[in-house]
Amino acid sequence: MRFSKIAVSVLSIAFLSSCSKVELNPKDLLLDIDAAANAANQASNAEYVPNEMLVKFKMGTTQSARAKVVGLLNASIKEHIHTAAMKRFGDDQGVLLLKINENALDGISKAKAFGEIEYAEPNWVYHHDAISNDTYFNNGSLWGMTGAYGSGASTAWINSTGSSSVYIGIIDEGYMYTHEDLAANAGVNPGEYAGNGIDDDGNGLVDDFFGWDFVGNNNTVFDGGGDDHGTHVAGTIGGVGGNGKGVAGIVWNVKFMNAKFLGSKGGTTGNAVKAVDYFTDLKKRHGLNFVATNNSWGGGGFSQTLESAIERANEANILFIAAAGNSSLNCETSNCYPAEYPNANIISVASITSTGAMSSFSNFGITTIDIGAPGSSIWSTVPSKSGASSSYANYNGTSMATPHVTGAAALYASKNPGVSALAIKNAILNSAITTPSLKGKCITNGRLNVSGF
Repeated sequence: MRFSKIAVSVLSIAFLSSCSKVELNPKDLLLDIDAAANAANQASNAEYVPNEMLVKFKMGTTQSARAKVVGLLNASIKEHIHTAAMKRFGDDQGVLLLKINENALDGISKAKAFGEIEYAEPNWVYHHDAISNDTYFNNGSLWGMTGAYGSGASTAWINSTGSSSVYIGIIDEGYMYTHEDLAANAGVNPGEYAGNGIDDDGNGLVDDFFGWDFVGNNNTVFDGGGDDHGTHVAGTIGGVGGNGKGVAGIVWNVKFMNAKFLGSKGGTTGNAVKAVDYFTDLKKRHGLNFVATNNSWGGGGFSQTLESAIERANEANILFIAAAGNSSLNCETSNCYPAEYPNANIISVASITSTGAMSSFSNFGITTIDIGAPGSSIWSTVPSKSGASSSYANYNGTSMATPHVTGAAALYASKNPGVSALAIKNAILNSAITTPSLKGKCITNGRLNVSGF
């Protein structure tokens, strides 16, 4: 069972040291905006866009009233985030991303004076949680699939290697959908005709055939060698097995689509929300069988805007599988977002090594992190540095542990068509193998075991 913490602090982003703890209720980050500002100031490692804030107006606030408040805040509207999923779930207002002429925390403090505002929060910045007859299977490199403390995938393959009717959303960098070990599993939007310059399915995005780049606001989800992290994640979930080359993923048959929101400087709350809602809308709009999104990223503090997007995914029966983070933090006393949001569809993942030890970098939490999975020394797909050819690399991080669990969700869904997100989550957690290094460190006290279902 997942619990919300009563005392929280603002999370340090991946790769940075932990911050001093400030005792606050999560909702205080929204409703007591002075406290939120103080918390974020003391947690200097929590990264946010300095002159932007997200503002949610109360339902029924007129457009003229909203415009007046924006003017009084000496702000301008950078973007009105009102996704198709928000509309579908009855939100007639959306969220405003405001550009302000002062530090975000000062603007948030001023916003509390306006009764029309439901909440205001920073536009947090997130980063990925990685440290930087198949060839790597045969030479023993894929311990996460075959090793004593691996996922049990090689045993599970006897009964199933996945299904092309199962879709996974990769919320990350872009991914190399032409990679030799991924191309067969590249999914497409059935409502779009590629390259015709028309928004065929009416979702507001033109030619989102393989997905959408919310950083560049275009349909080019793969931009070259810099999209290595998203490509690495994809290979662990669903690298094609049995093709005599490269790696094999947890599932060999699956369909990916991509919502790119991480760029060279990370990604923001605003774009993360649009990415989550993108897959929720695709499922509702086209009936695509999205069973999970992979979220190998983290950072920032509590965001009501992001939590609400995750809840819309929950209502659409989509799992949100999240990296615990790489700061060696106890998530009971430090924040680990988005992994620790209380939504029922979240599975949060810590990292273990090939000897069964918890990876030294991995965050943990007895009521906040669900399960451990292989995350140290993981071989998977990457583009070459030029982005022109297929390659492979060995990465470490809870980013690498998370796609093992996402692959497990796809495998279970392929064996049990029509199964609910909750049933998939329960199957994964109930099959965990108790592991000494994880006792008292995660809800299951154990590690991923796909051979157990």
